[in-house]
Amino acid sequence: MYPATDDYLRGLRALTRERGVLLILDEIQTGIGRTGLMYAFEHVKQLTATGRQGSEAIQPDIVTLAKGLGGGVPLAALVSSRDASCFEPGDQGGTFGGNPLMAAVGCAVMDTVNRPEFLAHVRETGAYLATHLGALAASHGHGTVRGRGLLLAMALTRGDANQVVEHAFERGLIVNAPRPDTLRFMPALTVTRDEVDEMLKLLEPCLP
Repeated sequence: MYPATDDYLRGLRALTRERGVLLILDEIQTGIGRTGLMYAFEHVKQLTATGRQGSEAIQPDIVTLAKGLGGGVPLAALVSSRDASCFEPGDQGGTFGGNPLMAAVGCAVMDTVNRPEFLAHVRETGAYLATHLGALAASHGHGTVRGRGLLLAMALTRGDANQVVEHAFERGLIVNAPRPDTLRFMPALTVTRDEVDEMLKLLEPCLP
């Protein structure tokens, strides 16, 4: 997991506007509160005329959403700015297209996640997890922890991440290894600090 930097995304937004190209952001994994804000792009603030970071986030032309949007049920969405929208009602279709039941679930998810206290919990618990993962990695001589909110990755400097995943599974812990040298952590957005502590206890003996 190597996310684009804020400067890269700001530059990309400026370049696409200059060239008349749409900026489409995939928030299928990062959206709906996963990084501590409703959408990950909201972390990237526009720069003021003096070159300082402002309060307004960059604005994509199109955003794709799924997974978290449905809270466990199949639901996806394509969100477009008014200028970029070329659809008439009924034009868009897809495997995870909405129906009344799924749409009701999606509305409930959005209402819940959009509460300030909910997103604050994601940010605070994510910071707690990142701090303790960083300490665990350092104690074993591994690399840095990166990411935002409750979407984090730990870099392994030795060993095979897939073996760590296997050992963790044997102990009752599910961890993801998107690369041979990387462990990824995506707990439920409602995860508690006690659950984080329990996860760290299970993970520690699995690290090489």
